[in-house]
Amino acid sequence: MFALLLAVVSTSAFAQFEKGTKFVGANLQGTGFGMGYSKSTDFHIGLQANAGYFIEDSWMLLGELGWAHQNGKSNVGLGAGARYYLQQNGFYFGGMLKYKHIPANFNNVYLTPEAGYCFFLNDHVSIEPAIYVDMCLNHFKDFTNVGLKIGFGYYF
Repeated sequence: MFALLLAVVSTSAFAQFEKGTKFVGANLQGTGFGMGYSKSTDFHIGLQANAGYFIEDSWMLLGELGWAHQNGKSNVGLGAGARYYLQQNGFYFGGMLKYKHIPANFNNVYLTPEAGYCFFLNDHVSIEPAIYVDMCLNHFKDFTNVGLKIGFGYYF
């Protein structure tokens, strides 16, 4: 009886990861707070808006629009990627391909793998801490960044 109850509770707790579910969210990331490392950045803070759609159970396609401030200059970015969620516990693994325009005519392409966790406050709202690596494909040594971010999501 206990095992059946546990199965029902764990299945319904992550119904948010089912096919057809939509997602909107925002991330705050910053290396100026001791939350990351990049060779070219002393202070960095960024904000990203995300939108996603579950094409299959556990599989979400994701788009991102971002803004960041580093070394006294602002930059903007656009990205697309996917996430895979472990329905048993809320962990997810994902990756994005991003384009960022940085003043002084840097147009960089990034590959960004990440791993995170969805902590649900209720059936729809989540807090999502994650570890990420922004690997710059055309200036790897100067613009690659490793860090932590905190996200907020709404699943509907």
